[in-house]
Amino acid sequence: MFRQVLDPVAHSLAWSSLVAALPLLTLFVLLGGLRMRAWIASLVALAVALAVAVWAYGMPAGQAALAGTEGAAFGFFPILWIVINAIWVYTMTVETGHFDVLRRSFARVSDDQRIQAIIIAFSFGALLEALAGFGTPVAVTSVMLIALGFRPLKAAVLALTANTAPVAFGAMATPVLTLGKVTSQSSDTLGAMVGRQTPILALFVPLVLVGIVDGRRGLRETWPTALGCGVAFAVAQYATSNFVSVPLADVVASLVSVAAVVAMVRPRPRPGGQAVMAGGAADEPTPEFAERVARPDARREVLRAYLPYATIIVVFVVCQITAVKNALGKATQMVQWPGLHLESAAGRPLSLPTFTLNYLTSPGTQMLAAGLLTMIILRISVRGALRAYRDTLVQLRWAILTVMLVLALAFVMNASGQTITLGTWMAGAGGFFAFLSPILGWLGTAVTGSDTSSNSLFGALQVAAAGRADLSPVLLAAANSSGGVLGKMVSPQNLAIAAAAVGLDGREGDILRRVIIWSLVFLAGMSMLVLLQANAILSWMVP
Repeated sequence: MFRQVLDPVAHSLAWSSLVAALPLLTLFVLLGGLRMRAWIASLVALAVALAVAVWAYGMPAGQAALAGTEGAAFGFFPILWIVINAIWVYTMTVETGHFDVLRRSFARVSDDQRIQAIIIAFSFGALLEALAGFGTPVAVTSVMLIALGFRPLKAAVLALTANTAPVAFGAMATPVLTLGKVTSQSSDTLGAMVGRQTPILALFVPLVLVGIVDGRRGLRETWPTALGCGVAFAVAQYATSNFVSVPLADVVASLVSVAAVVAMVRPRPRPGGQAVMAGGAADEPTPEFAERVARPDARREVLRAYLPYATIIVVFVVCQITAVKNALGKATQMVQWPGLHLESAAGRPLSLPTFTLNYLTSPGTQMLAAGLLTMIILRISVRGALRAYRDTLVQLRWAILTVMLVLALAFVMNASGQTITLGTWMAGAGGFFAFLSPILGWLGTAVTGSDTSSNSLFGALQVAAAGRADLSPVLLAAANSSGGVLGKMVSPQNLAIAAAAVGLDGREGDILRRVIIWSLVFLAGMSMLVLLQANAILSWMVP
């Protein structure tokens, strides 16, 4: 049995925090500063985390290694299991030509790439986040943007930046439900509080996307549509999470926002069908593509192009029906990771060694079922589907390695106590912790790539810190999730998924440098919002 120690370095929480931060500093310096390939940077950072765990925290080397293997396994299932099957569905639509039909359909809504970025990266990405989460929207929307003519690097940046406001309610509100479980707070109350924070973020995200695509000119020419999309999403997310259903918050918000954009856009095809180039965001469309956009596809083919995504929605919604969910849940197994025995600093057993094998309730399995139905809808042979699956695995091979290494790093830091040391040190800030609370959530998601994991890691700590600082536990617990959504775009896990999806393996550092500024700007705004909500100025927003 290994018992965590919060201040192993000179019995000082500050010095221990400095040492505990070394693996993260190593990872981000190698990625963003030295432009090292993500899997190599992750491997080096994992080695640093193991060294800190063994030599600074006194964790037995065998247990540290076992924690890493559990993290790697968790990286594959359920996280990569979701991404692989989502990309497989996309690959099948590409090979049958139906993805071309889909992108021409999007192009007919508007030939302006700035509007296309809002519809696909933000609204459609939010729907994918609501249904699957865990990197799926980044993987799918980035390749859709490339198909519409965006350059790979810009497509990846847009997909990552857009994947913020919807994340807290992703995968049918799994992060919020998890937060309620670990904090013993009502998930409905927590969802309502998150629904009074992330919608404010949603107001600005479409504007930022337009700015990324086309700078000041884009903002000047398309700000009404971008702002209208943000307002529609924000209002729907707030109303649904507070008065209807927390799990359906993103589903409703995404559909309302795309309907708002379509209602505001008045397509005005340009001569020759040429699209707005938006500051050189893309290559000139080929004459063949321009001709096909001008000549509508048959309605039957358009319907078949949309059916795979409609199938995904139906499968995920059906699997959320209580009776169906309970029936599928019977196949779930809880496994204790062999040889890993952990206690917290307070002497309580940790749940980290418990590995959940939710074979049928996993979004990845449900995405696989949607893929099998897609085979039937698009009339794809078994051989063709297997070939598409093989191509998907080849495309994602480096992302798979990177994600498994990053989760191994996260589990080593969590098991040894490095992460909780950092959180406890930050929680000592007293009333100012309200400002730091979202930063802690950001840190957790940046390390693990998952807002759900960040809530599992720091949710209870946020509530404990709230009690010591005489702050609202609901506010700080929700702030962990709302701040966590902003760490997703800089997570090495999601950077690797984005790079693999757009064919930029090894350039994760380039993507990081372009998204980190927005991550930090949004984080500063969220921290200020939570600070105001903790004081008399906006305390009325806390349920």
